[in-house]
Amino acid sequence: MASNGWWKTLSFLKKFSKPDPFDKYYDEAGKRGVEVLRQASPKDTGVMASSWYYVVIKNGGDVTIEWHNNDIEGGYNVAILVQYGHGTGTGGYVYGNDFINPAMLDVFQKLADDLWKEVTSS
Repeated sequence: MASNGWWKTLSFLKKFSKPDPFDKYYDEAGKRGVEVLRQASPKDTGVMASSWYYVVIKNGGDVTIEWHNNDIEGGYNVAILVQYGHGTGTGGYVYGNDFINPAMLDVFQKLADDLWKEVTSS
């Protein structure tokens, strides 16, 4: 047994020595999200559709899955311009096309279902 001065440190380190049982679900949701976003993306050239990726961020007990698109034209993210709309160089306006939110609904629902099963199966 560790001396009194070390028990907090050892407890902290032991917590992080075990793999997170939810990691597989975060990774699966990230990959699935990339695939549905790729499929849902308007495909004039296909660049935006092939430019999706995800990042899992853990901060203490919080986990965030972020989906990003790195198709940048003229300094602007093309996926954001398509999603929300944008002005044109000639004074016109192109209305947004909400392709992200409907595509991601099933990804979020499956992740919630998978995590709920994991938590309640123990």
